[in-house]
Amino acid sequence: MNSPATNQPVSCPVCDATDISDCIRIPQVPIYCNVLYERQDEALRAPTGDIDLCFCGNCGHLFNSAFDPSRVDYSSEYENSLHYSGRFREYAHNLAQGLIERHDLHHKTVIEIACGKGDFLELLCTLGNNRGIGFDPSHVPGRQTGTTDAELTFIRDYYSTAYRDYRADLICCRHALEHISRPGDFLGTLRDSIGDHPTALFFEVPNALFTLRDLAIWDIIYEHCGYFCEYSLREAFSRNGFSVANIGAEFGGQFLGIHASADGGDAVAPQEPQGPPAELTELVRRFSRHYQSKVASWNDSLQQLHREGLRTVLWGAGSKGVSFTNILEVDEQIGCLIDLNPHKQGLYVPGTGHRVHSPDFLAEYKPDVVIVMNPLYTDEIRRNLGEMGLHPRIIEDLPQPTRIAQ
Repeated sequence: MNSPATNQPVSCPVCDATDISDCIRIPQVPIYCNVLYERQDEALRAPTGDIDLCFCGNCGHLFNSAFDPSRVDYSSEYENSLHYSGRFREYAHNLAQGLIERHDLHHKTVIEIACGKGDFLELLCTLGNNRGIGFDPSHVPGRQTGTTDAELTFIRDYYSTAYRDYRADLICCRHALEHISRPGDFLGTLRDSIGDHPTALFFEVPNALFTLRDLAIWDIIYEHCGYFCEYSLREAFSRNGFSVANIGAEFGGQFLGIHASADGGDAVAPQEPQGPPAELTELVRRFSRHYQSKVASWNDSLQQLHREGLRTVLWGAGSKGVSFTNILEVDEQIGCLIDLNPHKQGLYVPGTGHRVHSPDFLAEYKPDVVIVMNPLYTDEIRRNLGEMGLHPRIIEDLPQPTRIAQ
């Protein structure tokens, strides 16, 4: 790792330290992995930006120093709901039930910041008979199931001090903090808005330790300008007036969940960061060294499958799948992408212009190979294929590139 080659000193957006090192550079990736297009020519012209991934030697935070927040604005076209997967719904249900039990959320008020289409907020309110207020400019009215009597209010806007009069027993925010270029500013604003009202918090972010350890290189996308490990996540909350009670890995280690409070309570007193552990620093170095080798290995594997004339599809038109096709500059090596989300089907992914189909498409297409970007969904995908009488070779994205080509 080297110091960033910039004209101005780069500081960490979490702790403001200047002990910053380069990790990897990825030029010209789609600004949005989760905005798909109705026309292929539009998808091919999707806006792009650069990723200069940097590492903070003080708190262990990873961030894109080339990120330009003025280029990112979320609208109803942003589609990243995972709730069409039974595997993910099971996880979300257990998470919601755990939060309800932990905070005795019954007939209470819950705010969800960056609620998306409202799936998780509806779950929290249904299971605990709670009132829910969701903030998100990408919310689409009418996307809830409509099968419950949950009391839900959605505000199609970013959360800000303008909404400080909205009070809640729990403030929840899942997979949004990594999209905010100055997370400390946001958390400081939130803490000021809460004031002395007793409020519990639960935030969830992608786990940078998983990304580094498992060489999950497709998790590095432009929308995510920050990548939190336990140390940087704790620092972000503690330095902005929150008491951190617990941080733990969730969803097979891929997510980090943080429980915090604004009133102190019985929370564990935060400690000042003394630099990330040597293990994390070494994982960053390893990630930097092996990034290109994994890209090369996958390119070789795709070319080999193509030469053999095998019909290959990629299951998952989310961030990982779009990142995969763009970083590898995939063309006809992959026939299409498959996704359970009906709001993605029939559209084209940014950058490469691959079309997204429903799983039913495969009954006629009959693929020889299905590439699975997230092994947590492999069993679900295998069952879906089996129900259609299909038994293609399944290739998972694995930590070691040498295990991919078989």
